[in-house]
Amino acid sequence: MEWLFNEVGEGDFAEIKNTSLGKLVRDQLLSQILAGVFVPGQALRESELVDQLKVSRVPVREALRELESSGLVVSRKHSGVYVRELSDTEVRDLYDFRALLDSHAGRVASQLPSESRHKLIEALEASTAAMDEANEAENSQAYYRENLHFHWLFIEYAGNKEIAKAYREVIQKLHLSRLKNLSTAAYRQRSNAEHKQIVRALHDSKTLAHANYCAELLDHHVINAHDRLHGLE
Repeated sequence: MEWLFNEVGEGDFAEIKNTSLGKLVRDQLLSQILAGVFVPGQALRESELVDQLKVSRVPVREALRELESSGLVVSRKHSGVYVRELSDTEVRDLYDFRALLDSHAGRVASQLPSESRHKLIEALEASTAAMDEANEAENSQAYYRENLHFHWLFIEYAGNKEIAKAYREVIQKLHLSRLKNLSTAAYRQRSNAEHKQIVRALHDSKTLAHANYCAELLDHHVINAHDRLHGLE
């Protein structure tokens, strides 16, 4: 799940060397927010962060500004900086946007050359198998990580860096809602059944109509996830 925490991949050590201390602090705070060390509504006190991270106030302030610009924290006048708490409307909007990105990636993946498409299918099948294993072990966290990986595979194979960047930001924000809809075995089983249906559609893709069907399944799957989260399904 490294893609969720930062944008620095393997082999990017030259980039790391040239990264400002503020950005390194941002990445550290980001990983702590996404790991649940800092929870929605919790104050991020500058003095405490300075002591914890052993840096000056300047990179901490830079990091908090960047996190605010990405929508993960909010600054309140005369009060301080807090981890964002998403409203129901914000969560719905994010799911709608995610559905657009997922469905586009599914349409693109369905029209990949056969060799690339089959490699993607193999990776997706391994992912659904891993989710079955996590469900059998009643390990919701393992299921959640693999669920994110399943969807990221479509984004990765779609090959559009701007879409990947937008998708990462959406997932980071949704992570603040803690995605409690994955907490029950019944939900996870239904979710993975939909994953397998998506993989079958990708396997059968031969025409634009098939590609549109795969995109439609991904769109419905994401919206279903939101509806189950709020008990609407």
